[in-house]
Amino acid sequence: MKIFSYLGSMVINRLRDIYAVWKIIAFSLYSVIFRFHVGRKATWSVILKQIYFAGFEAVPIISWISLALGLIIVTQSLSILPKVGGGGLVGDILVWVVVREVGPIFSAIIVIARSGTAIASELGSMKISREITSLEVSGIDPMHYLIMPRVIGAAISVFVLTFYFEIISIFGGYLLAGFEKSMTFSVYIASVLAALGFREIIASVLKSALFGLLIGAICAGRGLKVQKSITEIPQQTTKAVIGSFKAVFFIDAVVTFIFFMI
Repeated sequence: MKIFSYLGSMVINRLRDIYAVWKIIAFSLYSVIFRFHVGRKATWSVILKQIYFAGFEAVPIISWISLALGLIIVTQSLSILPKVGGGGLVGDILVWVVVREVGPIFSAIIVIARSGTAIASELGSMKISREITSLEVSGIDPMHYLIMPRVIGAAISVFVLTFYFEIISIFGGYLLAGFEKSMTFSVYIASVLAALGFREIIASVLKSALFGLLIGAICAGRGLKVQKSITEIPQQTTKAVIGSFKAVFFIDAVVTFIFFMI
């Protein structure tokens, strides 16, 4: 009976966490659509800072990773497929690997590692120092001023970084590989464009947007769970990272199944 009680409480707690995350996402979307005029300058400033930190400052590391990954994929594809008469599959492989999966996932991982931890620890510190309470006393909605900008900023950052990652991987990988003789650049691009369909684009857009919203909501929610002790900050930050990874890979599997398996 104890096992069933434990499993039941675990399921209930997990459902509560999921509900809290989607509640934050719903509030953030509602706030940015219908209440953005409230304190617009202040909230817009926070959103821009979040985009700068999560997106712009991540460009160097995203560039190196995308170039390296693109070089590996393009080199392997162009060194083997044309020899066995599969040159036309080069574009399909790049779209399958980079656009469908690797681009959104790697961008989300970078944002989690750089910005997700910062969001959770920053909000946790503000909770302990009672800055959030001070905002509430001053009549400022912390959810609108603190949470919404971070969730929306994370979503925009992952969205932009995903397409940047995909473009650099596909174009940069070919240029670094230097396979002009085995396959000209025009033929290479034509192969990629022929494989790039509407489903691939929509799936990539949906994944990147959902990943960003989930990362921002999970990390912000964990930061707000810090209560009194400063030792709770690293604990909640670790849970925020783990929860973000679980959510990203679960949503990735669900979207892939819906778009490409059904």
